[in-house]
Amino acid sequence: MNPADSHQHPLIIGLTGSIGSGKSTVSALLRELGATVLDADFYAREAAEVLKEEICAAFPEACAGGFLDRRKLGQRVFADQEAKRRLEALIHPYVRRRMAEDTQQALQAGGQVVIHDIPLLFEAGREGGLSGVLVVAAPLELRVERVVARSGLSPEEVLARDANQLPQDEKIRRATWVIWNDGDLQTLRERVRNWYESLHREGGGPS
Repeated sequence: MNPADSHQHPLIIGLTGSIGSGKSTVSALLRELGATVLDADFYAREAAEVLKEEICAAFPEACAGGFLDRRKLGQRVFADQEAKRRLEALIHPYVRRRMAEDTQQALQAGGQVVIHDIPLLFEAGREGGLSGVLVVAAPLELRVERVVARSGLSPEEVLARDANQLPQDEKIRRATWVIWNDGDLQTLRERVRNWYESLHREGGGPS
């Protein structure tokens, strides 16, 4: 059964979570279940290519021979809030426009559940116009362990990145729904399926 069959209107749901929460895994599971998932990071990469000239003009130190070095750019904006704001002013409008276009296309094609996968959804003020926000959560110790294992970052580096985001407790407070990813993959798969199937019930899914 399509989870939104009983809704007169399709659902546009934000998906977010702190570093190491497993948001990307939940995103992939929702795709498997039939949701249309639009990944903000994909559009940001697209924006970096399409807007390369504008970005290189604003950050010449991150470009050489017409090529944008995304690693250098990342290091520059991570250390400088003003530089970060300038980059976001270039990229965010493009990302919003492209996600809106593809959302409209999915709805016109009959899609009933469209997921906006946005890592910094609350930080960027992207809650507006959504049917609700799903937050993927996990204990801090487990999140740090996961990121260290997959990235080679030190625990201190992971904690520094986590501190740059809205605290997980605040994300949970603002969420419409929360899925805890504190078990194995099969447990997470079942929780995601239960949540997805619950969307058709009055009052939405689990909180």
